[in-house]
Amino acid sequence: MSIIKEAKKIGVLVASALVLSYAGYASSSNAGNKNSEIEKLIKQQYNNENYDLMSMKDSNKGVVSRPSEKEFSANRKTQKMSFEMDKNEKNMSKDTLALNMSREQLMSIADRIFQNETGGSRDKLVHWNAGESFPSLGIGHFIWFKASGGGVFGESFPDMVSFYRSKGVKLPKILEENRHSPWSSRDELLAKKERGDKDINELINFFDSTRDLQVMFIYERLQKSLDKMLEVASDKENLRNQFYRMVKSPNGLYALIDYVNFKGEGLKGVAAYNNQAWGLKQVLENMKGTSIGHEALVEFSNSAKYVLSRRVQNAPRNESQWLKGWYNRVDTYKTFEIANGGTITADISGK
Repeated sequence: MSIIKEAKKIGVLVASALVLSYAGYASSSNAGNKNSEIEKLIKQQYNNENYDLMSMKDSNKGVVSRPSEKEFSANRKTQKMSFEMDKNEKNMSKDTLALNMSREQLMSIADRIFQNETGGSRDKLVHWNAGESFPSLGIGHFIWFKASGGGVFGESFPDMVSFYRSKGVKLPKILEENRHSPWSSRDELLAKKERGDKDINELINFFDSTRDLQVMFIYERLQKSLDKMLEVASDKENLRNQFYRMVKSPNGLYALIDYVNFKGEGLKGVAAYNNQAWGLKQVLENMKGTSIGHEALVEFSNSAKYVLSRRVQNAPRNESQWLKGWYNRVDTYKTFEIANGGTITADISGK
């Protein structure tokens, strides 16, 4: 009898092991299938106009999930985007901003920023300006330093790469293999582009096909900028009022989104000559009006010109050759109209 009992015990143990082994295999297989589905969805983003990666992130799991057919229209022009800060960020923030806009409106801002930074040249999505010690990449010409650094200017490209990764996007070879800019000089980059370097061409194609993600990254930077500026502002009430004045003005969000990408927030310790910065904070602090609408856009544009001209006066080198182009850019804040496709609504809390 004892032999029979022992045999039964062994049989149970073997059966249990087989069950656990199968369960482990099934779990691994399901995980593999899930990853394959995620990769498929990412590819759909750029091959199927019905879906948009920006609205496919599961904020709880940090993975991409497919939206329901009810949530998204087959017509990409009327597709609605909702941008909101993560719950953790909302809890940390005193002032929060959420934006609802159509894809057409979003892409019109992306295209305008692309024009502002590259002059509409796709080739300049990977570029190195003469006289600068770093390359500028993407529609926003995000700065990417070499390992040795890049001077007084703020580096934005590593945050852009982190943003791509947070969306589950497969990165091109250059971005996967390099933490810092891999080109030692402007001449090296231009020579490789001239030869048709396949890795650089891959990078250009990547930036061209992910413009929506890049403009979303810039918008999220704007979301986070208000609290940062208020922390160091001498007149917090005026800065907050001017920020929301622009938010409430038609097309004012374009001006805010573009300028924070163009010249940064203007915080202490980053980009200043004679202790005077030229970021969004300085532009807003220089504004005193109260009216909403075109007058607010004009005042913002004029304030930006003042701040930029002061930068040129304080610069340790001659920067006057750039001033005309900068003025032309901030003049678009008065005239550019975000594409038709419904009203952009900004939900404001904490004010």
